[in-house]
Amino acid sequence: MRMNPVIVLAAALLAAVYSWTFYNIPVLLVGIRSHLRARNGGVRSSVKTIIPVGRLPTFSVLIPAKNEQLLLPRLLESLLHQNYPKEKVEIIVIGDGSTDATVDVCREYAKKSRGRVKLLCGEGSKGKPCALNRALNVLKGDIVAVFDADNVPEPDALLNAARCFLDESVTAVQGRTLAINSEINMLTKFVSLEESAWFEAYIRGKDALELFVHLKGTCQFIRKEALLGLGGWSEGHLAEDMEISARLTDRGYKIRYSSDVRAWQETPESLTQMFRQRVRWYRGSMEVALRYGSLIGKPNVKRLDAEITLLGPFVLIISLLGYLAGPFLFPSMGESAIFVITVAGWTAMTVSLIVGALALLYVARPKRKRDFLWLPFIYAYWAFQVVLASWALIEIILRAPRKWRRTGRTGAVNNGGQISVNLKPGNSADDAELIV
Repeated sequence: MRMNPVIVLAAALLAAVYSWTFYNIPVLLVGIRSHLRARNGGVRSSVKTIIPVGRLPTFSVLIPAKNEQLLLPRLLESLLHQNYPKEKVEIIVIGDGSTDATVDVCREYAKKSRGRVKLLCGEGSKGKPCALNRALNVLKGDIVAVFDADNVPEPDALLNAARCFLDESVTAVQGRTLAINSEINMLTKFVSLEESAWFEAYIRGKDALELFVHLKGTCQFIRKEALLGLGGWSEGHLAEDMEISARLTDRGYKIRYSSDVRAWQETPESLTQMFRQRVRWYRGSMEVALRYGSLIGKPNVKRLDAEITLLGPFVLIISLLGYLAGPFLFPSMGESAIFVITVAGWTAMTVSLIVGALALLYVARPKRKRDFLWLPFIYAYWAFQVVLASWALIEIILRAPRKWRRTGRTGAVNNGGQISVNLKPGNSADDAELIV
């Protein structure tokens, strides 16, 4: 009996989705186990080891800051008060195209910090990667760090990053970001839980298994020598962090994840903000996946995992078929293979969402019973992400112009008391205070 080609195609796509899902479940489980072991240890590695000052690398901290007068002071204060030798840290703010008081804020801090804060200012740039590349010609540090303007790194962030680079085989390090505004509304709460699970289950699992760990664009660190060897960031990609991660992996460089390197940042407070942010992320990742498809053909587990990771947004779109294609496949239930695939599909999707929900609970700190109330919304959140990924794919198909959509920020701090950032009225940061 000859099968309907449409049904065969649908079954093949669904089988690919479910294979991708089951492939990643062990990564999550390993990440959760690693997270629990580290948490039960009770003491961070930064307390266990004292590093001689002479062995500490120098840092060049890059801050792309277009129209960031509201948030820039608290970031600069947190960087100027790092538990790290002052002479080993230079801070470079790239304020291209700013039309507010960003330049004035930088000049004030350059004077107050006696030159530790430096300003690069041009007429404008084509986006974040272009701004970062402008700083490559002037930076002096051994390690290049990147922080977005809404970040507030913890006092030991640079010290813990330096510890990672004592291993000469490590080329880049991705730190952990946490939501500074998680308690604003339902969306910020859910995104904060998602980010916790993403870092402490998924990325931590990949790091433990020595798979593909990708950079996230902020709270990231790369050796200057390797960065210059790659020619800097690609200015033709919306997801410059994912693109440079793919290039680093293709060259055989090692990227590690460190949960001890922590910075707090804003998460989108509205669906409009999330739309702008995630569409850019998804489109950028899809374009990187298409460009670096050759990774899958190279005999290396990490490269193979990199391509599988990059296919994530495509899989997200196709995963919707797991629910929509069922009714069309039922008429052919006489075909046992299709029956098995359909049932396995629904099961796989449910299991993956449940595992994701459990990951949220395991890594959430502090744990609260009311957090269980958020879990039923995981389906709605997943559906919204499918819409965003689909929109990004449509932009690629229609060859829509690549636009760097800046995510709006408010400077709000509300996360249940886990961190407190105090600034004087009027956004003067003379007496900034960070309490973790």
